[in-house]
Amino acid sequence: MTLNTRFDYNALMPKTMMKNVAVSSTQENEFSRNVWSILGLPFDLVSLQDACSVTNRAIANKQRCFLTTPNLNFLITAQSDEAFFQSVMDSDLSVADGMPIIWVAKFLGIPLPERVAGSDLFAGLSQQKQSDKKISVFFFGGQAGVAEQAYLQLNKHSTGMSCCGFYDPGFVSVEAMSSEQIIDMINQANPDFLVVALGAGKGQAWIQKNRHQLKVPVISHLGAVINFFAGTVKRSPQVFQYMGLEWLWRIYQEPVLWKRYFRDGLVFLRMLLFYVIPYRTWLRIHRALFKDVVPVKVKSGGVDSNAILMTLDGACTESTIDPLRALFADAVLKEQDVIVDLEKVTVVDPAFIGLCLMLLKYLKLYQGQLSFRNVSARNRKIFNWNLVGFLLH
Repeated sequence: MTLNTRFDYNALMPKTMMKNVAVSSTQENEFSRNVWSILGLPFDLVSLQDACSVTNRAIANKQRCFLTTPNLNFLITAQSDEAFFQSVMDSDLSVADGMPIIWVAKFLGIPLPERVAGSDLFAGLSQQKQSDKKISVFFFGGQAGVAEQAYLQLNKHSTGMSCCGFYDPGFVSVEAMSSEQIIDMINQANPDFLVVALGAGKGQAWIQKNRHQLKVPVISHLGAVINFFAGTVKRSPQVFQYMGLEWLWRIYQEPVLWKRYFRDGLVFLRMLLFYVIPYRTWLRIHRALFKDVVPVKVKSGGVDSNAILMTLDGACTESTIDPLRALFADAVLKEQDVIVDLEKVTVVDPAFIGLCLMLLKYLKLYQGQLSFRNVSARNRKIFNWNLVGFLLH
């Protein structure tokens, strides 16, 4: 069974998009992110408190932060929708919003501290006591009248936020809701946090299309947040959330969702049977491979004028890959393709794969490509079990 015959990611970025965006030295900080790959998507190892701190810091410093909150539906959609996958890749903070992701992480020994639901993150920010200025929020999307009600309720009850505006574009195309007038309206409201609620696919696409024109520090698609604050949908009880049964509560309130949850459940079951469980079994048998804590050795040398060759030696795991962070950051500053030779690499893990996904993200800013050579059968299996076999094509 093959889930991972998706598309050519090296040909993913439209040639007209971000072609003139310069890669700056500030992106070196991105390679210090503790990002792990889980079923093909990058996740930051942060707690709810950490995520709140990152968001507050971005707002205080007027620093742009594209926040994504992948759940099981994100994981599955990203397997077949290349633009959707890229929207998660392009995020500045990617948090695990879904207990199935947490379960998989724990099963595979990935140290995700906890679930960080977008609604919990937003609620935490709204409840914090501000010593000076409240966080200014703009609601974009939602069903007719819902955004307005969320606007009223937030301004009435929140101690940490105030709503500066809302807009319901209606059921129109992404192009139609991306007019200059709409973008100007949002910018003139001067929000700190733009909450988008258009359905995950359309919402991520709208953010991707417009985030470089929006003068908003934090942007995120948090579809359920507007409904929760408006009171049109109630959040599930804590026990449902803890047990990973929030989907049952959602179906109870919104029966139309049952088809999506049923379909996602079947795909998730296939992921477990064909990828997660085999990988976990292999990990238990080969635990000795991961005891190496010696930093990976790197030999860099140009292949030709258009590519950088990095020959790695040793284990590429959480405890050994720190030397790669500065090297990857330096590579993207040179705006060349990167070739990583894995012939002498004994084993890779999801932390190394997550770092490679960050490298791929920045290479695409200037249409650069990432490729691997001399990948052993063992490491090829690990890439495939982690649903990132596309990196080897």
